[in-house]
Amino acid sequence: MPAQLTRRSISQLALGALTASLLPRMEAQAGLPGSAPHENMQAPVGSMMRGSGNLTDFPKGYAPKDVAKAVAEHFLPSPHYHEDRIVYPEVCAWYGSLEFARVTKDQPLIDKLRDRFDPLLADPGSKLLPPQGEHVDFSMCGALPLELYLLTKEQKYLDLGLQYADKQWGKPTAQGLTGETRFWVDDMYMITIVQTQAYRATKDKKYLDRAALEAAAYLDKLQQPNGLFYHAPDVPFFWSRGNGWFAVGMAELLRDLPKDHPKYPRILQGYKTMMTSLLRYQGKDGLWKQLIDHEEAWPETSGTGMFCFAMVRGVKNGWLDPATYAAPARAAWLGLAGYVDQNRNVTSVCEGTNKLNSLEYYLLRKRRTGDFHGQAPLLWTAAAMLR
Repeated sequence: MPAQLTRRSISQLALGALTASLLPRMEAQAGLPGSAPHENMQAPVGSMMRGSGNLTDFPKGYAPKDVAKAVAEHFLPSPHYHEDRIVYPEVCAWYGSLEFARVTKDQPLIDKLRDRFDPLLADPGSKLLPPQGEHVDFSMCGALPLELYLLTKEQKYLDLGLQYADKQWGKPTAQGLTGETRFWVDDMYMITIVQTQAYRATKDKKYLDRAALEAAAYLDKLQQPNGLFYHAPDVPFFWSRGNGWFAVGMAELLRDLPKDHPKYPRILQGYKTMMTSLLRYQGKDGLWKQLIDHEEAWPETSGTGMFCFAMVRGVKNGWLDPATYAAPARAAWLGLAGYVDQNRNVTSVCEGTNKLNSLEYYLLRKRRTGDFHGQAPLLWTAAAMLR
């Protein structure tokens, strides 16, 4: 790695990254042998990419139900993301697979996903469960058993999920925020999803109040005048997946937050301001870059999937104007689906990323294939389109 990047070296790196990231899509669209699920794909060019706002009719190989079914089935035999602990990227892909199975009424898939989880309820499998009340990345894992409860109504899942949700607020701050608050942009999904899921499972409004209070505080702390979010107050970069976490967190919360809730106007305003800004930076290929506002950065799929989800959810729930947002959402899906390779793996996924006040750090993150950080948003988005 060079000690200091010049503008020319950054451009060269970006060009190489772009070429590499396009290869799976080019191979799939060429109908190369064994390139399922995209054998004989129609290339989504011209009006199919930008001119249409149709979120139900897609060219061959790009239908959300078909692509997501393949990705969800691929998740089932996957090894745990970490050998010694269940961690949030795996939970996100698991949750996305369950959401997809729910909206498509695929009971055999639900059963298989539940069978993957049940060994965690007793020793030795329970040793893989993350600790409770210690960190946002651990606490969000409660969203998964809560989803299983919503699908099965089995008390064991509710009990486990609520332990995570309640212990997250075991040591609140003087402002009523969770003691796990750290004002990293990622938190806005990790915190809101488990609390929103707890509300969905119990209808207890305290969980929505917690999530809304947290969301409003993070909006005030991290959202910039252009509508996007710094990774943290001391890290002034618009990292794609970090912004994606916030976009999805708001979209999940707004689905359940009553319009007369005191925090609803603030969260809806923050959401809509962000969506407006994202339109500015979407590439002609439908994707957003690893650093949203850096043209030299490489196209990144996990953030793209999250932005697509947030836009689809907004169009379908009436928060966003379909005439303005349906076509960009469609273009994002077509671009994202084109990055699924012959092994049902999403390519060009940014590796796990800490925060660091360094441009080089973000531009030179490794690009992963099949990482759950990228598999999950594709599943969420497909489910949102089919809901």
